[in-house]
Amino acid sequence: MFAYTYIEKGNFAMTDKPKPQLIDDNDAIVRVTLGSICTSDLHIKHGSVPRAVPGITIGHEMVGIVESIGKAVTKVKPGDRVTVNVETFCGECFFCKHGYVNNCTDPDGGWALGCRIDGGQAEFVRVPHADQGLNRIPDTVTDEQALFVGDILATGFWAARISDITPEDTVLIIGAGPTGICTLLCVMLKHPKRIVVCEKSPERIDFVKKHYPDVSVVQPSECKDFIMRCSEHGGADVVIEVAGADDTFRMAWECARPNATVTIVAMYDKPQILPLPDMYGKNLTFKTGGVDGCDCAEILSLIKKGEIDTTPLITHRYALREIEKAYHIFENKLNGVIKVAIYGERL
Repeated sequence: MFAYTYIEKGNFAMTDKPKPQLIDDNDAIVRVTLGSICTSDLHIKHGSVPRAVPGITIGHEMVGIVESIGKAVTKVKPGDRVTVNVETFCGECFFCKHGYVNNCTDPDGGWALGCRIDGGQAEFVRVPHADQGLNRIPDTVTDEQALFVGDILATGFWAARISDITPEDTVLIIGAGPTGICTLLCVMLKHPKRIVVCEKSPERIDFVKKHYPDVSVVQPSECKDFIMRCSEHGGADVVIEVAGADDTFRMAWECARPNATVTIVAMYDKPQILPLPDMYGKNLTFKTGGVDGCDCAEILSLIKKGEIDTTPLITHRYALREIEKAYHIFENKLNGVIKVAIYGERL
């Protein structure tokens, strides 16, 4: 089969690999019908993910059809349409039982697919711990509607959940890229008093204004002053940092009111400085880290009810054989791209 592969830093290439086989009784083989490119894939390409293993197939955003299952798998069966979770987790260790699945202690636990083991920018993918990592897609939900459930939508849902948003809050979201928009959709489910999105891209600003007219949008140069004017207690009650740019970490805590929650979703290319003397007395609560992606069933239910719709994010569509073109468009942010959909095929 064809598989888009991490060769070395700065180099991905399409290669020919054998179709994956069941290795463990908890495995499933999924035929990938639709995938996408994530900014985290670009982090691997740029060498910012040291644990990524050269030679692995890239990709962790995908949906597909179950081809075969190990004898211990009980929740899905061949023929089921499924989402694939970005996280691999056993469901049995201390962290899994507490909902902290990103830190599953299984050898394949955490972000494995498309990082430490073969992922889904291919015709087929092996999914370990399939009972945990696969969720059946309702018949009334399309592949495109479900595409982002296992990763960026799960990330947005998790970020909104851990931020403890109340109806009285002013919430600032920094970054209106794909994960930022998914975070916005999930914050909207909490019905806070005010939502402000900070973004510098004219195309993304226009996207937010078009699709979410009740949301305030501000550029980075104006963000702090705007937040101070529109909030009642010297800053935002909740700040969710999704951009991961050079100056957005500092912006996040500077725009937060005293005793606010600052949730860091972004993955940075370089270390960030935590200037404790500068923020002393603000008594901020920071919440950071990788998504605990264990809410996929609930998210699919919300999509089925029409309460979440991420399909406007898909601006470009390509076949698997065209994935090099898709990466060029996505990496260079050309033609107003937000997300690309990669349609699977047997080549």
